[in-house]
Amino acid sequence: MNTVNSTSASGPSTAGNALVIGAGPVGSEVARLLAGNGQDVVVATRTGSGPQIPGVRRVACDASNVDALLAAAPQAAAIYNCANPAYHRWAQDWPPLATAMLGYAERTGAVLAICSNLYGYGPVDGPMSEALPLAATGTKGRVRAQMWLDAKAAHDAGRIRATEVRGSDYICASDSSLVGSSRVVPRILSGKPVSLIGSVDQPHTWTAPADAARLLVTVAADERGWGRAWHVPSNAPRTQRQVIDDLADTAGVPHVKVSSTSAAILKVLGIFSPTIRELAETSYQRDRPFIVDDTAARVTFGLEPTPWTDILSEIIEEYRRGK
Repeated sequence: MNTVNSTSASGPSTAGNALVIGAGPVGSEVARLLAGNGQDVVVATRTGSGPQIPGVRRVACDASNVDALLAAAPQAAAIYNCANPAYHRWAQDWPPLATAMLGYAERTGAVLAICSNLYGYGPVDGPMSEALPLAATGTKGRVRAQMWLDAKAAHDAGRIRATEVRGSDYICASDSSLVGSSRVVPRILSGKPVSLIGSVDQPHTWTAPADAARLLVTVAADERGWGRAWHVPSNAPRTQRQVIDDLADTAGVPHVKVSSTSAAILKVLGIFSPTIRELAETSYQRDRPFIVDDTAARVTFGLEPTPWTDILSEIIEEYRRGK
């Protein structure tokens, strides 16, 4: 079914010059950046959600159907893949979504700009650069790797123009964040102990969704960004324990006890939660140093990450406002 339902913050236009798939932390920020630059933006989600700001039209459509995407935005300068299927359904949901967006880019001439992650590399030793092979052995890593390999093949064949940005775990006031979720930050503010998944003492790169969005918009509009992947400029690595302490310091409250959830408890929780059950595949990301080399994007585009203190202050402010 190709029916598209539309709600508008700026008028009934049926086409925009940017099509954003997904309205999570990255997709919403991409839409804000583009609208702020004077572009007409269509945000497509399953339910028609998205930022309610001038210049953004929100539509409900099946993004795994290329005809539905064309109905939502018959033409666009770029299509931004910021979708976020359920974590335990990547193998089922990502391939048709990726195929539809690739097809849209091929039929309209839009640049395909993909927001991705570091899963495709699999376990590595040392900092991760874009030159590493996509050698993931887990299902989710292979799915994300294949999405880029397919887009890159189409790009190299001259069928589309494609680019991809890869960020680490997000740090933001969202339940998609390991350290910024509603299961963590309110406990810090209340002085209660925090239990986290994986080692709390391994250095880890954290990416701000706003920085991922900024790089995505940049590489989509700059031909130097096409045909390859880019790592999102991110702040210096911090352990999970350090992040919790930093959040407490930012909030002006005492440090809380920080511990790692035991494997036995995670196994039990996994019986009831498919998301937690799926985390076993990527345990290497949390049990050893997980560090990003983002030199290429910094040097090529002159981008720097949002200051660490600003990121933490925004998280604390959101929860204190009653998130």
